[in-house]
Amino acid sequence: MNALTQKPIRQIAYLVEDLDASVRHWAAGMGVGPWTLFRGTAMQGRYRGEDTRVVIDVGLSYRGELQIELIQVRSRTPSPYQHANGRPRLGLHHIAWHSDDLDADLAAARARGLQPVFEAGNGAVRVAYLESPAEPGLLLEYIEATPAVSDGFAAGVVAARDWDRREPILHAIDLGA
Repeated sequence: MNALTQKPIRQIAYLVEDLDASVRHWAAGMGVGPWTLFRGTAMQGRYRGEDTRVVIDVGLSYRGELQIELIQVRSRTPSPYQHANGRPRLGLHHIAWHSDDLDADLAAARARGLQPVFEAGNGAVRVAYLESPAEPGLLLEYIEATPAVSDGFAAGVVAARDWDRREPILHAIDLGA
């Protein structure tokens, strides 16, 4: 067994063209909500060995203990969120696990043949995306399980459980990046 198979998948993420329309669709069409939106989220890091800064809008909600993340890319800098020509990717993007020791999990993943694609952070969260040669197209993500991440996850699970389905957006936070 390895670190990935010992822990539950915590997140499934999709890249979307219009975050607001996607949130409405997930809430009305699939009963997923309420959503917390983070607009202007900036991440500084490295993508395929090159320094980069990406800006995204993010929506987070939950189904049971699984976080659903919707991402709309705002920047046109090199990132795992867009094609080489700068056109945004759309659809299923990654599955993620929480990591109590991101550096150790990355080292173990490399030893198993996974290749780092994107490592970034912004002071609130640190993430790493990896890809497997055996499963091209899908990224695997580790999210550093800081207290803020873990507490936010737990609060989101409770909010989704108690959601009355009236208002799809619980919070909208403009980070102004």
